[in-house]
Amino acid sequence: QVQLVESGGGLVQPGGSLRLSCASSRTLFTIRRMGWYRQAPGKQRELVATMSSGGRTNYVGSVKGRVNISRDNAKNAMYLQMNSLKPEDTDVYYCNAEVIVGGTEYEYWGQGTQVTVSS
Repeated sequence: QVQLVESGGGLVQPGGSLRLSCASSRTLFTIRRMGWYRQAPGKQRELVATMSSGGRTNYVGSVKGRVNISRDNAKNAMYLQMNSLKPEDTDVYYCNAEVIVGGTEYEYWGQGTQVTVSS
C-alpha cells in the first residue's frame, strides 16, 4: 500500500511557475516508477512526466521543455516544477506510483491538486 499526497497547486498567471509536490508513504527506492498525470473535466487523464527508481525521466506532450520532474529520496517526495505556464495547463494534477510486489504490479494515485492558469 502506498499513500500519495499532492500539494502545491493553485492559481497562477500565464507565464508563471508552480512546483507541485507528492509525498509518499513508502520509500521511493521501493517504487518502480512515479509520475505526474493531469486531467481536465470530461477528458481522459494524460501523462505529463515519469521518473523511474533509477532516475530515468520521460516527458510527454506539450509540457516538454517547460517542466522538470525530480525527487528527494530522503523526504520520500517527488516534485514537478512547471514553468512558462499556459492557460491550457489548467488541470487537476495527479501523482502516480507503480509498485511491484511478488511479481504483481500495483498502481496508486493521489487525490489530485488543482492548477489554474489564468490572468
